[in-house]
Amino acid sequence: MKLFDVYPRWQIEPVKAQGCKIYDKEGVEYLDFYGGHAVISIGHSHPYYVEAITKQLNRIGFYSNAVLNSLQDEYAEKLGALSGYPDYSLFMVNSGAEANENALKLASFHNARKKVAAFRHSFHGRTDAAVQTTDNLKYKAPVNKNIDVVFLPLDNIESVKETLLQGDISSVIIEGIQGVGGIRVPEASFLQELSKICNETDTVLILDEVQSGYGRSGQFFAHQYAGIRPDIITIAKGMGNGFPVSGILIAPKFEAVHGQLGTTFGGNQLACAAAIAVADVIKAENLVENAAKVGAFLMEELEKLRQVKEVRGRGLMIGVEFAEPIKSMRDKLLFEEKVFTGITGTHVFRLLPPLCVTMDEAEEFLRRFRKIINT
Repeated sequence: MKLFDVYPRWQIEPVKAQGCKIYDKEGVEYLDFYGGHAVISIGHSHPYYVEAITKQLNRIGFYSNAVLNSLQDEYAEKLGALSGYPDYSLFMVNSGAEANENALKLASFHNARKKVAAFRHSFHGRTDAAVQTTDNLKYKAPVNKNIDVVFLPLDNIESVKETLLQGDISSVIIEGIQGVGGIRVPEASFLQELSKICNETDTVLILDEVQSGYGRSGQFFAHQYAGIRPDIITIAKGMGNGFPVSGILIAPKFEAVHGQLGTTFGGNQLACAAAIAVADVIKAENLVENAAKVGAFLMEELEKLRQVKEVRGRGLMIGVEFAEPIKSMRDKLLFEEKVFTGITGTHVFRLLPPLCVTMDEAEEFLRRFRKIINT
């Protein structure tokens, strides 16, 4: 058997990682400014995290949600305090797409409506409802086209009002910061007006914080810069530092009904141990504050580069746009300067380093980045 060839892959095989460094099987060291697609939050192989998972695995790794699991309660309490949402409830699942699926489903149960509003250039996952709310036709198979979704322009509140006042929209789903869409940050005033019109029309506001959440923006959630409180918040990526775990935070107005939502693997003992360890480290090491500080420094320095067209983002979710395609620059950065980064589209570098990245590592990244754009 061979792998189904769906990923173009670099000829690099990481076999070890520590903090913000990755090592391939030849022993070559790389600076990680991609974080495995914003997944690595507290750094690779953090000793507290490794110990917590190891201890849990030696006790019990998994049993179903048919039994009590006090680790879920412990995690929910810590997440509520850390995020600023202690009055919300938590439902745990396994991936960002699954979190968004359940958020859309819960919204529809709540108001008995079918239609969804999303935004142009959005990305919410590749499963059925999630991919239908993603603004990219190439991800959608014919079987995915049964959900009625309208795509609206970001930051255009009049378009949102016109759509929601028709009274048939179940939910609006929006990213705290658009990732695949080019690191686009919704305007605070837009989010505030969006929250208001959702409340007025009994439309459920879903904030997809899968990539922009968990401290990456310099706030625990990117939407907190706007001072709003969405109805449902979806989380994943940095939540488990590489362990597959995700969830939705649910406002008190929603009623839990047995049988409406369910999961086999979600919130299992090992997943909870990983999530608890991540939450503990984020709090103990002030990683949200570090993301804000180091991110502000990086953005300030990147904006000084004459070759750069625009720098966008918040905290350690940064887009660096060039006027010309960046493929050759990105290849040089990876293969010559040994730095992992992401890209979106053809012109934008996407920087998503672990939240523990230091100022020294940021300066080293800038040194290598300047070198490749000046050659």
